[in-house]
Amino acid sequence: MSTASILFDAPGPRARVRNRVISGVTVIVVVLVAWAVIARLAGKGQLTAAKWQPFLTANLWKTYVLPGIQGTLTAAAISIVLAGILGLLLGVGRLSHVGALRWPCAVIVEFFRAVPVLIMMIFAYFLYALYDVFPSKQLALAGVVTGLTLYNAAVIAEIVRAGVKALPRGQSEAAAALGLRPGQTMRSILLPQAITSMLPVLVSQLVVVLKDTAIGYQITFVEMVRQGTVVGSTYGNYIPALIVIAVIMITVNFALSVGATRLERRMRRSKRGAAPLEAEAYEGGGGPGARLEPGD
Repeated sequence: MSTASILFDAPGPRARVRNRVISGVTVIVVVLVAWAVIARLAGKGQLTAAKWQPFLTANLWKTYVLPGIQGTLTAAAISIVLAGILGLLLGVGRLSHVGALRWPCAVIVEFFRAVPVLIMMIFAYFLYALYDVFPSKQLALAGVVTGLTLYNAAVIAEIVRAGVKALPRGQSEAAAALGLRPGQTMRSILLPQAITSMLPVLVSQLVVVLKDTAIGYQITFVEMVRQGTVVGSTYGNYIPALIVIAVIMITVNFALSVGATRLERRMRRSKRGAAPLEAEAYEGGGGPGARLEPGD
């Protein structure tokens, strides 16, 4: 018996015909909706060659698009590195047996998970401006990086905790039997195995960081979405401009996902990792929404 037949009953002749009819109707409806949208846009003159012509000039890319790409990638890269480091430290801290370390880490994680990213960006922006922490040209970047780092570090901390908790308890017990201290067990045994299982969820979180840089528009940060709206306002071609920006964002996110997938496969070939950690592992009973005892 195949695995598919175990999970659900195989459809009979009538069910197969019904499924084909439903699929065909769905495809027809989608095609009609797409045709209606395209026809409406064409009727408004949004798909004419003149609307796309500016994207064939180097001036538009140099003045608008490339600075937006640079801003998005810069903010995302800095935030990913800082959030990864801070999230790892907070996640390990939450797993500590020392209450003086475990409880502050738990409070920090829960607090920054609860505060909206935009609020943190605005607060950091005006705080840095008030005390002249960064040059005026870097204030928006600093505010975006601060908000993204704090929020995503809290999420990554929960991913780390869930990844370690997903490992068999016998790993820790065997390490204790060998006389290893908790810190040595975490550093040498648990984390190396958990990293591989956490990769799929971490990749999805990195994509979130990249997309959330668009929120920096509210504090005048120059990023791709903001520049796309500026192009649309300048040349009167909002639809083509947003389509081009969407294609760029999808390409960058796809490249990030492909790179992470290859890294995951390479790590799995070493046979050091556990099974992949699903998103529900930290969104459900064992995740940030759960109220586990700190010593769990």
